[in-house]
Amino acid sequence: MFSLNIFETCGRFTHFALRALLAALSAPRRFSELMRQLYVCFLGALPLGLITGLALGVVVWIHLHGVVKKEYAESVPEYLALAVVLEFAPLGAALVVAGRSGASLGAELGSMRLTEQIDALETLGLSPMSYLVGPRVFACMLTLPLLTVYIAFIAMAGSYAAEMSGGTLHSTQYLMALERGLSQAKAVPATLKTIVFGYLIATTGCYFGMNAGGGTEGVGRAATRGVVVSTLLVLISNVILVKLIQMVF
Repeated sequence: MFSLNIFETCGRFTHFALRALLAALSAPRRFSELMRQLYVCFLGALPLGLITGLALGVVVWIHLHGVVKKEYAESVPEYLALAVVLEFAPLGAALVVAGRSGASLGAELGSMRLTEQIDALETLGLSPMSYLVGPRVFACMLTLPLLTVYIAFIAMAGSYAAEMSGGTLHSTQYLMALERGLSQAKAVPATLKTIVFGYLIATTGCYFGMNAGGGTEGVGRAATRGVVVSTLLVLISNVILVKLIQMVF
């Protein structure tokens, strides 16, 4: 029975995810709602993105300086840029949005289900997928690449400030080494893969919110499950996407 429930849940989630993707593709037609969701999702994540970027840049700089010998100090910025752009910034952005938007989507739509607002839309002949889910999924898919670039920039700025305050390289040397590590062929696919992360996070949050039940406790469960499951899906999909990117590029 337990295994059957798992398969049933996976089937329902897959069906919902496909419908959410179709709804997201038509979301630009609801421009005002899309802009509102983008404002909430992206601008709301900027403070956390700032802290995440600074922490990543400084911590990675400290670790590299502890591992790389002094005579190879000039390679530290190059390795740092590669690590930040390829993995730390995309995953950092995804975890920030999963923790923030994954919970809020589950709670918001769960509350709408609890107060019968979603049922009212269906009674009026309007599609909750088009009006509620589509703009949220599309906004999250746009947010992740933008937030990734923002975190990567902040991380490298933080590492630059750390190098200038406690390192041995001249500013010109450090910036040139950073530039060597920023290969467009590597940076672009690593950034674009976050579109998938955004889709998974928003779809998961919306799924648990739309299917919330059990009163106010159900809303809390929907928010928690949205965060947990979306984080798990991001980590799994990252492994798959990294391997695909290596095969293609």
